[in-house]
This record gives sequence, C-alpha cells and structure tokens, in this order.
Amino acid sequence: MTPDRKVYCNRTLNFRSLKAIGYDMDYTLVHYHVEDWERIAYEAIRQKFLALGWPVENLSFEPARVCRGLVIDTELGNLVKANRFGFIKTAMHGTRPIDFEAQRAAYSRTLIDLSEPRWIFLNTLFSLSEGCMYAQLVDLLDERRIPEVLGYVDLYEKVRQALDNAHMEGQLKAEILRNPERYIVLDPETPLTLLDQKHAGKKLMLITNSEWAYTSKIMSYCFDRFLPNGMTWRQLFEVVVVSARKPSFFTTLSPIFEVVTEDGLLRPAGLHLEQGKAYLGGSARQIEKYLKLSGDEILYVGDHVFGDVHVTKNVLRWRTALILRELEGEIQAIERFKKTEHELARLMSEKEEIEAEYCQVRLLAQRKNLSYTQTPDVASEEIHAKMQELRARTETMDESVAPLARASTELSNEYWGLLMRTGNDKSYLAYQMERYADIYTSRVSNLLYTTPFAYMRSHRGSLPHDT
Repeated sequence: MTPDRKVYCNRTLNFRSLKAIGYDMDYTLVHYHVEDWERIAYEAIRQKFLALGWPVENLSFEPARVCRGLVIDTELGNLVKANRFGFIKTAMHGTRPIDFEAQRAAYSRTLIDLSEPRWIFLNTLFSLSEGCMYAQLVDLLDERRIPEVLGYVDLYEKVRQALDNAHMEGQLKAEILRNPERYIVLDPETPLTLLDQKHAGKKLMLITNSEWAYTSKIMSYCFDRFLPNGMTWRQLFEVVVVSARKPSFFTTLSPIFEVVTEDGLLRPAGLHLEQGKAYLGGSARQIEKYLKLSGDEILYVGDHVFGDVHVTKNVLRWRTALILRELEGEIQAIERFKKTEHELARLMSEKEEIEAEYCQVRLLAQRKNLSYTQTPDVASEEIHAKMQELRARTETMDESVAPLARASTELSNEYWGLLMRTGNDKSYLAYQMERYADIYTSRVSNLLYTTPFAYMRSHRGSLPHDT
C-alpha cells in the first residue's frame, strides 16, 4: 500500500471493539470532481450577484485561490493561514498577498479563536467556491464598486446567504443528478469496504445532511453497481438518517420522521427506530438508544472538521475518522520533493553552523569592546574580519537556499503551500485534525486495507528534544 492510501492514527483505535460505524455521504462515501462541483457552486453565487447588478461579470472560479484549512478574517477582509498555535503566518487581503510588515502590524497581537464570530474556518471542500468568491469581492469592495455592502462582515454574510440559497433551491444538486458521470468519482472499493465491515458484525449507519431525494439517487448510482446478487445500498445500513442538520444532530434533540416511500413521503416516527429504515432529522442520542451503544463503541467517519469530527468527539465522545481527499495529492507532492528537501536540509544545516559561529564571534567582539570579562588575546581587526567573512558566507548560502525554500512553500498550492504545514510547523488544520480525529485518511476505501479487525496504534509523540 502506498503512503497516500494509508490510514494514519492519532489515537490508538481497536476496530474489534467498535460495534457501529457511521458515515457521512458527501466527500466521504461519495467523492466529487472538486473543481467541477465547486465551479457550478461558484457560478450559482455569481449569477445571484449579477441579478443584483454587482459588477461580477468578469469573475471566474480560481481553484488554487483557496484551500481547506484557511480562515476568513471577516473584520479585515483577509484570507489567512495559521499554525497550530493560532498565529497567522500567511495572509491575503482579497486576492492580494500581504507583505511581512503589514501582516505583522495587523496580526502580531492576534491569535485565531474560532469561538469568535470574526473567524470563519473553511472546514470542507464545499468551502472553496465561497472562499474564492469572497476574496474576489473584497477587491471590488475596496474599489468601491459594491456601494450597497457595509464592510467586510456584511460582504461575507451576503456570500454565505447566496450559497445557502443556491443549495436550498436545489439547483446545484439537480445539476449533479443530471450529469452524475461528470461530477462523481466512482470507487468500487468503497462498497466492498462496507461489506467487509457489515459481515464482520459492525452496524453501519448513514448520517447525512443531504435530503432523501438526492441521497437515494446518489447512493444508488455509486454503490448498487458494485454490490453482489442484486443487493442495494439500503441493505448495507442498519439505519439511514437524511437531512440530519449536523452539527446540531450531535448536540440537540429534534423530532424524527420516517421516510415511508421512495419519493420521500414522511410520517412521524415512533419512540423506537427500526432496522433498515430511513429517517429524517432526529438526533445522535436517539441513534445511541436504538443501538444500545455509546461513546467509544461507535466510530463516525466524515469530511467536515467541525460538523463531523470536532462536535462528535467533544459532545458524544464517539471515536472519529476524518476524510481528507487532498491528502493523496499532498503526500505525492512531498514524495516528489524529497530529493530537493534533503538538499535544502543539508544547506540549512550548513547555514545554521555558520550562523552559530558568527554569534560566537560577535559575542567575543562585544566582550572585548566593553571589557566586562576576560577575552582571548585576539586583535579586534581579526575579529571583525572574521565576522565579515561569516556574513559573506551566509549571504552566499542564502542565494542557494532561497529558491529551494520558496519551492517548499509552494508544494501542493502555489499560494498557500501544504495543507498540513505552515513553514516547518503544523498548520491550524493539522492541529484541529490531530486534536479531534482519532484516525485520518484520504478515502473510506483505504479502510479496506486495514480490515475491520485492525488494532491501530498511534506513534510516539515527538518533542523538539527527541532529536
């Protein structure tokens, strides 16, 4: 198994102790061609603003402009990338990079705290169209070409509302259903993965925010052709929940309705759920009661960092798995860059030795100049000559290091670099994932290779002094 298809473990997880596994659908069990999907979402937003008379006729979707894990600063109209501590390391105002001095002036005293309404975390691939449109509209707002918008916060709310309306009107999903072969990535190994789990005694659940009409058609398209003996996707699942309203599904108690017919007719569900049936709404507490399970007996698998993983772990203490489809491309980019990375590491090690020697010589010059302690009998001219020599060597090293260091910051994305890294540190997304996801991988079918009986052990945590 190649590294890009492995399952990675943050906290030890014994699959044999799991009694039930729940799955999200979109970007979890079902994957889309991201650029094609996000382009139609972007276009839906653009059309709504065109109808309002906004000057967006020349805008177009730029896939690389935004990636998952960025944060929108709605106070300043910026897109930012932070490290695991919440310090902002890279920022753009609209679509324009912010230079180091301006960024330091704006954020030197600022830590990202997602509990503050100022910050909007781009949790999922569905966020790309929203983030791209917002960045482009910030440019227009700065040019005073959208006079009816009252600042960057108001602008974000209008973008969010336009996208929500497009989803509620059903035009995006209607387009997917018209051309599923264009937008959906089929994976024949995913149904086999779920079959393995089901026959190993796991109770499988589908819990999705998508409505019944869309869920039933998409799951049939993606699963039925790969299942044996006329089996359908419905037979894989102990229970199906649509229109779940995650994350509220995990935190509140809500009415639950049974989906009675294939066209979505509803009736109030009784006090007890029934095996094999589909439901709308409800809550995780009802699922726990039905399964007679709770906490670490249940694994939930999803792609949304907050709605699927964070809340599930925080509130219910379910075990969690995060699906990061971009992980495959990221690992492949790192593998291709390895030779260059080794050369960069070698040069940086050499540079650090020169810098350390320079610091010692500079300290010697200081002590000799101020005479507050005994110093070796070396002429001041000789010390200053050595300092100049070391400075010159450092500058020469920088000429070799700079292009390699710049290339390392552009891996995977020319604007933002690697998803999981911010320079040498972990990104804020990596911090969220590490804190709330017990395991993570690029697709559900990677669990096929771990089997339903695996005992996954986390690696020993590393500290700077370990090396």
